[in-house]
Amino acid sequence: MKLSNLQPAEGSTHKDKRIGRGPGSGHGGTSTRGHKGAQSRSGYSRKIGFEGGQMPIQRRIPKSGFKNPFRTEYKAINVDVLQTLADNNGVSTIDVETLINAGYISRNDLVKILGNGTLTAKLEVKAHAFSKKAVEAIEAAKGTVVKL
Repeated sequence: MKLSNLQPAEGSTHKDKRIGRGPGSGHGGTSTRGHKGAQSRSGYSRKIGFEGGQMPIQRRIPKSGFKNPFRTEYKAINVDVLQTLADNNGVSTIDVETLINAGYISRNDLVKILGNGTLTAKLEVKAHAFSKKAVEAIEAAKGTVVKL
């Protein structure tokens, strides 16, 4: 193999369409733009969302809902995840740093502990929020809850 005989694989390339280069090219005359009208002219640009005069979809469908800019979003961590961490890492205190290191959350996330699953390990759990069921599960396993 030499540089002089390298070529692309069969069918992987195609010739560009040479528009407006005379009738022999097959794309002369109107240059694939059809006859007359705004779309055939240079400088034409269609507005985003324009549907040929039909009422556009963003105007047909009504506005709905409300997005609260002050909402606080929590990353949900279940009690069974805490049990898994306790079993695998042998920790007695689970805080935000532990969850970040384990890969469950990222640095900017707020954490809410939820009560899905079972907990048998005695843990001190530090998080931003807790559900009632989670608090009951942690305290039933003789653990403590610390709200950050």
